[in-house]
Amino acid sequence: MDIETIHQYLSEESYWAKGIPRETVEKSIANSFCFGVFYKDQQVGFAKVITDFTTIAYLGDVFVLEKFRGLGLSKLLMENIMAHPKLQGLRRWILLTADAHELYRKFGWDTIKNPARWMEIHTKNPYE
Repeated sequence: MDIETIHQYLSEESYWAKGIPRETVEKSIANSFCFGVFYKDQQVGFAKVITDFTTIAYLGDVFVLEKFRGLGLSKLLMENIMAHPKLQGLRRWILLTADAHELYRKFGWDTIKNPARWMEIHTKNPYE
């Protein structure tokens, strides 16, 4: 994985991880099951899955660099993630998204049926 590209996108362009320190990105990658999209030896997309490989997986930090969007790369990325042999048979997948609902719906994702069961601790702007 191209840590520099991933960090640059997450810290400067993403809406969910603005300002994230490089060390935090490095640690998150080291402790996740990561997927990359590459074009001519350049990383142009990324996603990570945080999982126990048995019951649950959280999909996060999914992106394709802007100049490579519209080429079907996000669909290719999702196809590979959802079909990966180590990620089959899980009881639950979760993710958060502000704007890519239609992409994820194509792969069987739906809105939470009973949001009253879910709880969270959310630290706003933890990197400031």
